[in-house]
Amino acid sequence: MNSPYRSHRFPPLAERGLAEALSLQGSAEALQAALADGHARGLARGHEEGFDKGLAEGRAVGEAQGRERGEALGRAEGEAQLLARWQRVAAPMQAATEALRQVQADYQAALRREMVELVERVARQVIRAELTLNPTQILKLVEETLQSMPPAVSTVEVFLNSEDLRAIQAIEGADTRGWNLIADPALEAGECRVQVAGFEADAGCRQRLQACMGQVASQLLGAEEPAPAEVPLSGAAA
Repeated sequence: MNSPYRSHRFPPLAERGLAEALSLQGSAEALQAALADGHARGLARGHEEGFDKGLAEGRAVGEAQGRERGEALGRAEGEAQLLARWQRVAAPMQAATEALRQVQADYQAALRREMVELVERVARQVIRAELTLNPTQILKLVEETLQSMPPAVSTVEVFLNSEDLRAIQAIEGADTRGWNLIADPALEAGECRVQVAGFEADAGCRQRLQACMGQVASQLLGAEEPAPAEVPLSGAAA
């Protein structure tokens, strides 16, 4: 009688272990491949995200710097345009101001020159009046001049204007100290020269007046202003 069952033959344990080992080895290789693929994808995604983030941040920084630089350039250009416009507007005003200052300076200088000239004319008229009233004043100037010259070992010669000489000679008892008074038509009124022992000196009023007027001019006009022209002692006051 035949049995309904068939006997099963189990494979050897050695073959089963080999199959399991091969199966596990395939799984490890697949896992290794999956890890490698995941790592590569992660790197690619990270690189892409990092590039996008860096690009965005760089663009933001560049835009900020560009905006700041543009604003600075715009301000500088605007200030330059404003300054140029102001200079165009202010140039006529500055020129007018400088012209007004120059006019004022010229006016003040003219007033000072007129004052110096007036003082000189007045001084000359005072000297002329004094010499007219007292001609012997010239002899005092001669005496002062002789004090600065070598001692007289010969006759003192005094050259005078002809009118001054006649006026002195008309004064009775005029002290001429024995000087030799000589008329010189080339001399102006109030002027005289002294000669003694071969030396000659100017003892007139002009050099003394000019020395005084030089100090007055230096105070009122300054060193750069020219001294006023001389006015003869005999001239009338302006």
